[in-house]
Amino acid sequence: MYAPERQQEILRLARERGRVEVPALAEEFDVTPETVRRDLKALDRAGLIRRVHGGGIPTGRLDFEPDLTEREATAAAQKDRIAKAAIAELPAEGSVIIDAGTTTARLVTALPLDSRLTVVTHALPIAARLAEYPDLTLHLVGGRLRHRTRAAVGEWALRAYEDINADVTFIAANGFSLADAADGKGGLTTPDLAEAAVKRSMIRAARRVVLLADSAKFGQAHFARFGELADVDVLITDEGLSPEDARAIERAGTRVVRA
Repeated sequence: MYAPERQQEILRLARERGRVEVPALAEEFDVTPETVRRDLKALDRAGLIRRVHGGGIPTGRLDFEPDLTEREATAAAQKDRIAKAAIAELPAEGSVIIDAGTTTARLVTALPLDSRLTVVTHALPIAARLAEYPDLTLHLVGGRLRHRTRAAVGEWALRAYEDINADVTFIAANGFSLADAADGKGGLTTPDLAEAAVKRSMIRAARRVVLLADSAKFGQAHFARFGELADVDVLITDEGLSPEDARAIERAGTRVVRA
């Protein structure tokens, strides 16, 4: 089977199943995993498939959301560098909001144990880690718990953030991009509407907004939009974001740190 024929069949399977995995495709087509990855890359460039950790999904699945465990293993080295760079954006003894997410969780891991911050979060894994910090004041926002992200959402969470005026919000996104001049679309996106509403409240609840997002998320668009890059004071990403894209984002008013 020639590559175009194989890629057409991979696309058909992705649309039929909702997701395809590299090992299964390699076995099915009797090719190497590297060949499958090249096929997925070609389909991704054509806008027909979106590559995700371990495989691909059809581009129509804007609501697709990997499990927390899967996301922990994705771009781990980049996330560690982003988290370490984010330490410089912390106030000395002020108040911060920390979003749910695997990159923001790494920020918590990088915090010095003697931190004297006041921290607000709606994410259970992050709250559990912060509970070990003896000099830190922790506020856990409640609400309906989403299993996929282990984060609280809903009216209780939204009302809690309405009453907060923090120094900095550290926020995560599944996709970020500059607004398109033709249709005005772009910005900060995530697969779930309830999560998007909470993120929107977090942006309003702080004087400064720092976005922690690896470069693979640049140009990605998901189902629920919660803001613009113009809402972000600082973007901390990795060196996979090209200098040209970084300059374009900075021209729009957001400082970029490539860790």
